[in-house]
Amino acid sequence: MPLVRIEIIRGKSAEYKKTMLDCGQEGLMEAIGIVDWDRFQRIVEIDRADFETPPEKTDGFTIIEITMFQGRSREQKKALIESITAKLGERLGLAPTDVFIVMQEPPDENWGMGGKQRE
Repeated sequence: MPLVRIEIIRGKSAEYKKTMLDCGQEGLMEAIGIVDWDRFQRIVEIDRADFETPPEKTDGFTIIEITMFQGRSREQKKALIESITAKLGERLGLAPTDVFIVMQEPPDENWGMGGKQRE
């Protein structure tokens, strides 16, 4: 049940955003075995004036934060980063240098679902 937060500069089409979500989900499915219905993703659009980046980054610059349960191997995480980045390049023309991915793995006691703490 990864939680995916994608931050982009405001102004992309609905089709662009849906493709971005699909690229993320497909990467999760391929790299760490998430099933297709397990989609907890959101896109956050930020005005260009409020999205500061280094000067060499384009308006396609994208930050992807993936919060997931602990336990994935280094190789799975590498595969996830590479898969999502490749898909975004193939389908949306994003340069790998415009894709920034960070993963977080909070301990089980920091997860609450359905009013219960994960054990």
